[in-house]
Amino acid sequence: MNKKTIRDINVTGKKVLVRCDFNVPLKDGEISDDNRIVAAIPTIEYLVNHGAKVILCSHLGRPKGEVNEKYSLKPVAVRLAEKLGKEVKLAKDVVGEDSKQIAQNLQNGEVMLLENVRFDSREEKNEESLSTELASLIGKDGIYVNDAFGTAHRAHSSTEGISHHVDTSVAGLLIEKEVTELGKVIENPEKPFIAILGGAKVSDKIGVIENLLKKVDKIIVGGAMANTFLKAKGYDIGSSIYEADKLEEASRLMKEATDKNVEIVLPVDAYTAKLAEGTEFTVENLETAEHKEVTLYTQAELEQGKGESIEGLTILDIGEKTLKLYEEKLKGAKAICWNGPLGYSEAPSFANGTEKLANTIAETDAKCVIGGGDSVAAIKKVKKKAIENGKTEAEFNNIYLSTGGGASLEFLEGKDLPGISALENLSK
Repeated sequence: MNKKTIRDINVTGKKVLVRCDFNVPLKDGEISDDNRIVAAIPTIEYLVNHGAKVILCSHLGRPKGEVNEKYSLKPVAVRLAEKLGKEVKLAKDVVGEDSKQIAQNLQNGEVMLLENVRFDSREEKNEESLSTELASLIGKDGIYVNDAFGTAHRAHSSTEGISHHVDTSVAGLLIEKEVTELGKVIENPEKPFIAILGGAKVSDKIGVIENLLKKVDKIIVGGAMANTFLKAKGYDIGSSIYEADKLEEASRLMKEATDKNVEIVLPVDAYTAKLAEGTEFTVENLETAEHKEVTLYTQAELEQGKGESIEGLTILDIGEKTLKLYEEKLKGAKAICWNGPLGYSEAPSFANGTEKLANTIAETDAKCVIGGGDSVAAIKKVKKKAIENGKTEAEFNNIYLSTGGGASLEFLEGKDLPGISALENLSK
């Protein structure tokens, strides 16, 4: 990574504002998954151990620029203090009197946390006034550290704007790790290199597919986005969700793949649900609906009397034949990147494909990079079960779980991420 990190500068005695990603899931006010907090610990501990005065900031949820107790960082401060084994002083505001007072009195090796930065409506607008106020908390010789890979694709006051108002802006150890691990697979992958793309929309991944077509040997497509490709190839997809305005785009991408000798692998069968007309599309309704496994046929094949139409049915997961096909295509892979679920995995009945493919990937020796909440959750589930049954953590060293969903997608697309571009280059 051609960016300076905290290792390249002297932080002793300096006030350091660190943008973290503490956007953790909460259930009844309790943190249900603290992986993002754990991921930030190496940077925080490095700064503490080197005598910096550490000011942390992050967003949590979508409070829409208003103070909302539901999205307070109080649970994060408590969990973080437990992990660090030291006090984390939580400010009552973002850049108000309380945060200024605590920052002013901070001693070497002490840690404070600003309240949810998105409680301030200026944050997401990247308003200069908030950027300068954040910078004033650390003073003229203060240091800004971005360690929030999950928001590095956003140009907000705390992720990009502040860098223009301090003399030193560098990366934290998590961002360094993310860029290094993603780069290993994307920039110089071992072959065969296979990408697995799922999720809802082709439109979200057009740029990703275009960039990957220059690098991969195969692209395995699942999730609702596969429906658009299937429809473009003339398949009967029943009442399934697809993007009508992206059919030509899907056809173009498939032609481009053929021209580049890249195989695009689509489902051959599916698990479906039959929802009565006017029924709301909810997990509960999907679970109680009639389920059916179907083989997929083109309209031309149906007209010739081959197969059965799936009219009135909604594709919600890949079927067993597709799963076997995908597993076969992954054999011998040296590098794999995966982003997005293969089905409507929020509903347990339609999480089978995602979870079983996660199991296949967990068994491979290929270098794997996985991004996106559902894909990462599936691998974590498999990993946890395997470790409970005697496997060691070291046996999963080939798999890197990215903390960034949208950021990892844009990285795969080859885009510059504002939160990283704003940091100082090593050559500076």
